[in-house]
Amino acid sequence: MTKPVISVEHLSKKYDLGVIGTGTLSRDLNRWWARVRKQPDPYARIGQKDRFEEIGGSILALDDVSFQVQQGEALGIIGRNGAGKSTLLKILSRVTAPTSGVVKVKGRIGSLLEVGTGFHPELTGRENVYLNGAILGMKKAEVARKFDEIVAFSGVEKFIDTPVKRYSSGMYVRLAFAVAAHLDPEILIVDEVLAVGDAEFQKKCLGKMGDVAGEGRTVLFVSHNMGSISELCEKTMLISDGKVNEIGPSPEIIEKYLESNISYTNRVVNTDNIDRNFVGPYEIISVWLENSDGQETYLFRHYDDIVFCMKVASQANPVVVGVSVKDLYNQPLIFLSNINDRTLLETDHDESVVRVKFSRNLLRGGEYLVTFSLNTGNNVHCDLWRNVIKFQINDTDLGHYLALFPIKSEGIWSISRN
Repeated sequence: MTKPVISVEHLSKKYDLGVIGTGTLSRDLNRWWARVRKQPDPYARIGQKDRFEEIGGSILALDDVSFQVQQGEALGIIGRNGAGKSTLLKILSRVTAPTSGVVKVKGRIGSLLEVGTGFHPELTGRENVYLNGAILGMKKAEVARKFDEIVAFSGVEKFIDTPVKRYSSGMYVRLAFAVAAHLDPEILIVDEVLAVGDAEFQKKCLGKMGDVAGEGRTVLFVSHNMGSISELCEKTMLISDGKVNEIGPSPEIIEKYLESNISYTNRVVNTDNIDRNFVGPYEIISVWLENSDGQETYLFRHYDDIVFCMKVASQANPVVVGVSVKDLYNQPLIFLSNINDRTLLETDHDESVVRVKFSRNLLRGGEYLVTFSLNTGNNVHCDLWRNVIKFQINDTDLGHYLALFPIKSEGIWSISRN
């Protein structure tokens, strides 16, 4: 039976809010002495609220967290931004101390929490490898024995004698991960830093972390990429508002996280505030998304078809419908139009629903925005709703990657009364 190498009991971490000090020790002492004598803050500006009244505000980044990690286990940690994931890893890595609770760790820890953690910008890549190894508790001979393997894995051989201040963020990550993974830590802790690397390097890192776990060592992996979590980790811990929500098999926890994480009550903005360009006479009445089974949804898996739906009002034939998809950085990715697909859409009544089924496997995991447009048969503009819907794709297949340029894709078009 394996024994726990990480044991966390009733762990809490509290951070005070606001500016705590004045910037100098003498002023801090003067302020403290004034507070003891119940006098006003001597460094408060005229008209400013007394600093003493603001002291005491705090936030619990972690609240009574308890769990265990067994030797050789790869544990995924997921949760929304601000849930407490990074704070937990910093405490386990001894970067910061807990406010209360007990943390027991057996074995040497190799951690990669931020890009270039432990690197000195003025030193070369070679010198930083040895420096990082020393920080992790390795002897110079141990680092030297692994040096060639580290450099080969990182892929920065040409730049190994260049100061790392001239490295790109991707090169930083490649070298930092290579050092942390190859210097034989009993416990490898990786925060959401692999997102900086390219797709090939991400796969390479996941393979290396899998090898580390297969050798009987322990991996803690924080990521927002559910595909990476599901591929590497059999168990996953969900953190919410500083508390452990649930620990269990990765597929179940990921499913619960995705269902609870996405609130699409505002998936379509208030019709009074739509970024709209309406000329008429044709008009868009409403828009929504469906899956292949006809169910309205805004959460899709990478293998799902997406059906874009738009109710339109028109008194003439035919109509030209356009659907464009962008990422959250406003990068256009997909454009669908029945005129490009040589599909004639004719309406025989005042209100019709136009549906276009979009081919699967063309978008990777992430959030996307949808714009709908409506033109006359002569392609004269009538109505446009810009970025009106947000939807998410859960990418659990690392073989699918986001297009880096706009593409025109064919869709399956239909028109009906409802």
